[in-house]
Amino acid sequence: MSLQKADEQTLFVGPPLEDGPLPALFYFALSAEDSLGQDPYNQPVQFLQGLPLRVFSITLPTHENNFPPEKAMNVWAKRIKGGEDLISPFIASVKRTVEKLKPHLTSCAVAGLSRGAFIACHVAALCPEFTHILGYAPLTQLDYAPDLNLETLSSKLFNRKIRFYIGNHDTRVGTEHAFSLIHALANEANSNRIRNAPIEMIIGPSIGYQGHGTSPGVFQAGVDWLKKELSI
Repeated sequence: MSLQKADEQTLFVGPPLEDGPLPALFYFALSAEDSLGQDPYNQPVQFLQGLPLRVFSITLPTHENNFPPEKAMNVWAKRIKGGEDLISPFIASVKRTVEKLKPHLTSCAVAGLSRGAFIACHVAALCPEFTHILGYAPLTQLDYAPDLNLETLSSKLFNRKIRFYIGNHDTRVGTEHAFSLIHALANEANSNRIRNAPIEMIIGPSIGYQGHGTSPGVFQAGVDWLKKELSI
């Protein structure tokens, strides 16, 4: 699939911007190039190919310049422990991109894989344009930066439509941590008199290293949910 530039930091696939407003998905996994173009990280993008939709991505912090993704989280820890605000400036830059692209968007969702789901939730908390949040094997907690844990965003996310997929024994990000977030969001929704809040977590058999893999079938299921929700 052909990658196009929306601006200096944002790549996308789908119809050119000149074709007019369309539904949009912002998807985060690793670098923008890998999120959109490298299997298996880009499987949600593959399953959306050919639809009247644009999928945008921006390179996650410390994933620039072909830096090995398996080392990136160690850099997150080192830099954040050293006092650097690594996440907030990135999220603010994504917000500016979303605002700039508004004339090209009809409906808007955000999705992410593992650390990308962590970033997706932070983006959604700052950008009310995102009505739907999809997370695969979501990272929800950073033990070295509890102020960034996703439960701290409950008051900003409880009124969105949210679906997470995770393995039943994910020891890398913690199945129990993902459930704790879903429970916190549901409690917040209930406190705000939202009954039957559309906040879901689907647990399946764990695969891959530390039970942290995501199968093509799970990627497809998340895409099917988005297609139905966004009427694509």
